[in-house]
Amino acid sequence: MARDSPNEDDDHENLIHQNKDKSASFRIEELQSPIRRRLSKGHYLFAAIVTVISLVATIYLFCSSKICGTTSDRIKESQLRALYLLNKQRSSLFDLWNHTFGTSNNITAVRFDQIKASLLDQITLNRHIKDTLLSTENGTVSVPIVNGSEICRKIDPKSSKRRTIEWKPDPNKFLFAICLSGQMSNHLICLEKHMFFAAVLNRVLVIPGSKFDYQYNLVLDIEHINECIGRKTVISFENFMELKKNHARIDKFICYFSIPLPCYTDEDHLKQLKSLGISMGKVETAWKSEDIENPSPKTVKDVEEKFGTKEDVIAIGDVFFANVEKDWVLQPRGPIAHKCKILIEPSKLILLTAQRFIQTFLGSGFVALHFRRHGFLKFCNAKKPSCFYPIPQAADCIRQMVEKANTSVIYLSTDAAESETSLLQSMLVMNGKTIPLVKRPPRDSAEKWDSLLYRHGLDGDDQVEAMLDKTICAMASVFIGAPGSTFTEDILRLRKGWETASSCDEYLCHGEEPNFIAGDK
Repeated sequence: MARDSPNEDDDHENLIHQNKDKSASFRIEELQSPIRRRLSKGHYLFAAIVTVISLVATIYLFCSSKICGTTSDRIKESQLRALYLLNKQRSSLFDLWNHTFGTSNNITAVRFDQIKASLLDQITLNRHIKDTLLSTENGTVSVPIVNGSEICRKIDPKSSKRRTIEWKPDPNKFLFAICLSGQMSNHLICLEKHMFFAAVLNRVLVIPGSKFDYQYNLVLDIEHINECIGRKTVISFENFMELKKNHARIDKFICYFSIPLPCYTDEDHLKQLKSLGISMGKVETAWKSEDIENPSPKTVKDVEEKFGTKEDVIAIGDVFFANVEKDWVLQPRGPIAHKCKILIEPSKLILLTAQRFIQTFLGSGFVALHFRRHGFLKFCNAKKPSCFYPIPQAADCIRQMVEKANTSVIYLSTDAAESETSLLQSMLVMNGKTIPLVKRPPRDSAEKWDSLLYRHGLDGDDQVEAMLDKTICAMASVFIGAPGSTFTEDILRLRKGWETASSCDEYLCHGEEPNFIAGDK
């Protein structure tokens, strides 16, 4: 069930590189670091006490007279399970210590709040383990379960602190969106950046049509954008051509990128635009050496100076790689002022179909996994460290996340071969029970969850299915993504906007390196 293009990872422009923090090992001399001088002794004492408590509890609880004298197999099994959890807790505390005090020279107030929250999680877990060991009733152990929601909390997007821009376009001024690099996920990122440019330049954004780009109206709720902003800010290519009476012209074609091609648009696509009835003047460049390989940071002022013009219709080419006000643009819910949770979201048909699928197969509280494999081996091994994990290692990472989230099912979005997913499924066993990997099944008339897509002739469309996968993943309690994939990045964008993002959301095996890496050819 392919989700990204098979060739997406063969070209550098189709992926977003992710930086991974390397966990430092714990060393005695690090106690003399500036961090220690910044934090009070009480904070260190607190962390040390929690670590010592877990060690003492491991010995005391396991060997207390109330437990050691018990011969019940079920009690022994619970003892071993609790011992395992205590040891794991100890490991987690040391990981927290190493990551916090071994890799940075500065801890912000926000970061310290996260540290306190993590330690509180460990204290809560310790209490539950203690109850597991000490609680007996009628010769059996009553095992309290840690609620996954206690650990994997929803993230507060802090929307009130957003920096926004009002989009009030002149109804007679247009920006023609051009997005060509990569697949649909790349195009959506490019389209979102075009919206920001249009807001800065006070222009209506023209969404390209299916004869030049993807058929966006099949996967996106275009009118939703206008409703959220409260005015006409985007129009379809067909509406644009009607306004121009089928004699449209791009009055000024100013390229954002000049390298490797002006506007990152080849001659074939320029000819394709002309074949659609769009004439254009000479193609210019805003900057002579703006390269997609190393885009320089730009500001709103730069955009206004280079692209501000009185011409009616302008185009600036593909802006997927544009680095303009990055922190502003990447905010949850985006940089534009609006009254909705998110501007660019799936169509209503896809949203409802995703909800029906979840109600049918998953229920609340599931983990979603984007397991990118096709073409990822070559791409990941070109990075340092690699992000392509052997199936057994990936399975171990996934098991840990499922245990942390306290869920019983995983939704799998993948382009992996059956041989890989079958092996992965066979290794996802916890407490003697298999953790099912659920994929969307082929069309079956006996099932009604996908009937809306079928009735509208959308079943089987690759882009519709890809957006459906994203939507299901965006609704999960916890999401495990593929580092470097724009498909994953778009899911994270939706999760932030819909406020479904969890503190447990991670890239697969985050912080780990593959335990085996193939050589270069």
